[in-house]
Amino acid sequence: MTREQIQIRDPFVFVEEDVYYLFGTTDRDPWNQGAGFQCYRSRDLVHFDGPYPAFTPPKDFWADRNFWAPEVHRYRGAYYMFASFFRKGMHRGTQILKADRVIGPYEPLTDKPYTPADWDCLDGTFYKKDGKIYSVFVHEWLQIKDGSMELVELSPDLTHAVTPPRTLFHGSDAPWVRPVNHQEGLFVTDGPFLWDMQDGRLAMLWSSGGEAGYALGVAYSAGSIEGPWIQEERPLFTGDGGHGMIFRRMDGKLALAIHCPNQTPNERPRFFEVQEIAGKLRLA
Repeated sequence: MTREQIQIRDPFVFVEEDVYYLFGTTDRDPWNQGAGFQCYRSRDLVHFDGPYPAFTPPKDFWADRNFWAPEVHRYRGAYYMFASFFRKGMHRGTQILKADRVIGPYEPLTDKPYTPADWDCLDGTFYKKDGKIYSVFVHEWLQIKDGSMELVELSPDLTHAVTPPRTLFHGSDAPWVRPVNHQEGLFVTDGPFLWDMQDGRLAMLWSSGGEAGYALGVAYSAGSIEGPWIQEERPLFTGDGGHGMIFRRMDGKLALAIHCPNQTPNERPRFFEVQEIAGKLRLA
């Protein structure tokens, strides 16, 4: 199949042995369904085979809907998937799954999310620096109105957070972000992804609502994941797409993956060349 035939939100590309593995929110109705996560494989980012079942929830799995935004990382000889889950009457959270192969099958590492049990959270991402493992995740605007990005340090075995959450910034901190449905005080934060820049700084891709709909912005830190985080004045992508991540293509160039447009069932994976120019990420 071709890229245009794949309905997917929150695309995440893992590259291994000359193969691109495409993960993402793959349920046909991701708002009311929780069937699992599929994976697609490609050698050119145009033609894909699959889908392959990467994660199918066990019968005793705690969540039953909103299986969102899986991302995969290799760590200590295994593959770990960070993904968001929900059940009505409970709080949404990010949980970690584990597999011996990149394509899966993935199984829950623990029986619960590592995000706070009484918070509505999603989109946890993985970051390793100086021997420590961190995760940045979203504290949802649905609970706190002005959504935030939160930081925790994880245990070396990834089973739990070893520090309390620390707020990095709020959605309202970015000048390009617009409130939800034009309602004062309601700001979305969505889809954090961390990228080490060549000059030693740290970039965070994240999404929210902009002037023309869903958009992708960037914040920069001088190098520490704790910040302070400085928001770019304008978003990197404004065409009703977002939840982005960066990966290195097989030709050595950097690529940005997003979904666009932002309406179900029309979401498709989009890939753009991206460059570091004068210490900033720019679409080529």
